[in-house]
Amino acid sequence: MHLPPLPRVIVEPAVRATLLEDLGLAGDVTSAAVIPADHRSRFVMAARKAGVIAGLDIAKLAFELVDPAITMTTHIADGARVAPGEIIATIEGPSRGLLTGERTALNFLGHLSGIATVTAGIVEAVAGTKAAVVCTRKTTPGLRAFEKYAVRAGGGMNHRFALYDAVLIKDNHIAIAGSVTEAIRRAKAHVGHMVKIEVEVDTLDQLAEAMEIGPDAVLLDNMSPELLKQAVDFVAGRAITEASGGITPETAAAIAASGVDLLSIGWITHSAPCLDIGLDEA
Repeated sequence: MHLPPLPRVIVEPAVRATLLEDLGLAGDVTSAAVIPADHRSRFVMAARKAGVIAGLDIAKLAFELVDPAITMTTHIADGARVAPGEIIATIEGPSRGLLTGERTALNFLGHLSGIATVTAGIVEAVAGTKAAVVCTRKTTPGLRAFEKYAVRAGGGMNHRFALYDAVLIKDNHIAIAGSVTEAIRRAKAHVGHMVKIEVEVDTLDQLAEAMEIGPDAVLLDNMSPELLKQAVDFVAGRAITEASGGITPETAAAIAASGVDLLSIGWITHSAPCLDIGLDEA
């Protein structure tokens, strides 16, 4: 998998803020007190559990911002699967800086690798269907670009990034507009030709109403696999179909088998467990 890294201009502010949160007003008082200023170390970063890695460039930047003399050599790329005990990277340089940057680097790497790992699990579960796995806006504040990158590392795709890049008409929009038809009509009158319009529907009647006016995509919310199959057959390729709500590793295959184009899953970003990754002296 070739996964272009996030541009440094996107990554650096969050990494710098995280380091500043850890260093406070006095810096790493433990390392300054215990370790001689000229001491150097060599550490290896290794997976303690099997998973999919994401965030290596972010971890590397954490060390570099602490001390540019630190070098981190990666032995795999983001998107790679690792086995327990497998060495991910080697880090060398001034010991104080290594220990100062350790937690920030591992926090980012473990969190993002956890997202990549659970995403890959869902992707595997729906293999053989046409369904793609996509994330949502249910992300950690300030880390959306990072977490959506991790989804891509796990073989998933990204839904809209924020409120500005696509129209997604949900139940509250419909309630205020008065109907599915009126909500879509207003959206079409407001946005330009480059902006896609998706509408959430809960029933086949709502879906029929939506398709009369022609959205680009329909979000089929909390429908059973049987109802999803009916919805997909009714749409008949006239719009992208997206299943959402209650999708788990256990239910994903049946939902994907309905023929939907997308499985939209919020928990892969908001509830993925951290992948355990350690840093130990070589």
